[in-house]
Amino acid sequence: MTSPLTPLSPVVLDTAQAHARLHEFTVIDVRTPGEHASGHLPQALNIPLDQIRRALPEIRDAADRGSVLLVCASGARSESACALLAEEGVQAATLAGGTNAWAADGHELRRPAARDTRTVWSMERQVRFTAGTVVLLGLLLGLLVHPAFQLLSAGIAGGLVFSALTNTCGMAVALGKLPHNRPRAADLDATLAALRAR
Repeated sequence: MTSPLTPLSPVVLDTAQAHARLHEFTVIDVRTPGEHASGHLPQALNIPLDQIRRALPEIRDAADRGSVLLVCASGARSESACALLAEEGVQAATLAGGTNAWAADGHELRRPAARDTRTVWSMERQVRFTAGTVVLLGLLLGLLVHPAFQLLSAGIAGGLVFSALTNTCGMAVALGKLPHNRPRAADLDATLAALRAR
């Protein structure tokens, strides 16, 4: 009888540690395709966070062959991806501060040719825009139509507090499902094929 998998301890690397060992890693960027196109670590493959389970066999094989480094914008999504992989017995590291810290420390970010990309705001910017729009809409409708519409604004405020306390973001998850944030099936299949070939 096999024993249940025990969760692995997370490995968190700062930018200096990750930069010094970058050649050892299979780097997986768990941001949306648009965010990845806006600038990513050299050799980073794009597998959005909500596709990690689909890519689990390929990531497991990559981890068996060497080290895996997960990256996002700030480190929050890559930490979530590391936890998800750890539950499946796959060891991976995460980059503290994500690509924001990487760029702030002067390390190179790669960008595809302009003709190969579509411009998409970062997820953080999309969340700020959406939350601000709903708050303003709730206040405006509350003044012009009915005071009950102000509950929209209160709901967003409560969601932002909850997001900060839990270091999660339901709005980012919902926005990540919009078509402009989703990888085309062929792109994800090509990424998984590239991961298998490493």
